[in-house]
Amino acid sequence: MPMAKPLKYPVSALVVLYSGDGGILLIERTHPKGFWQSVTGSLEPGETVAQTAKREVWEETGILLADGQLQDRHDSTVYEIYHHWRHRYPKGVFENREHVFWAEIPRDTPVVLQPEEHVSYGWFGLEEAAEKVFSPSNRRAILELGRFLGKR
Repeated sequence: MPMAKPLKYPVSALVVLYSGDGGILLIERTHPKGFWQSVTGSLEPGETVAQTAKREVWEETGILLADGQLQDRHDSTVYEIYHHWRHRYPKGVFENREHVFWAEIPRDTPVVLQPEEHVSYGWFGLEEAAEKVFSPSNRRAILELGRFLGKR
C-alpha cells in the first residue's frame, strides 16, 4: 500500500526567476493543462522560507541558486486555498501565507523539470508572463519586479 503524502504546512515560497533582459521563466503544471506559474512550494519541517525557496527552485527546475542570488522581497500574501486543494492541508486550514522571492538567472540556464509535476517551461516578457499566470499574487510579484527593473 502506498504511503500517504504528509499534509502541507500553510506557508509557502513564490520565486520569480528572471533574466537580465527582463524575461520571466514560467513552468506549466501537469494539471490542470495550461496552468502556468513561477516556482512555488510549501515549507517543510525545520526549513526557513528562504531555504524552501531555494529547495523548490532546485526541485522544480534543476537550478541550484548560488548564495546571495535569491532576493527576499520581505513581502507576503495570505490567500484562500482553493477548495479542490484543501485535502493537502490539515483539517480546518483554509489559508496559506506565500512569501515572495526573486532570483536573476541567465536565460541559457538549463532547466530540468520534474515530469510528474510540470510539463513545460518558457521565457516570457513581463506583460505576457503577468497575464499567463493564474495566481493574483504571482501576477503582482511579476509586475512589481518589472517596476523594480524599470521595465514597466
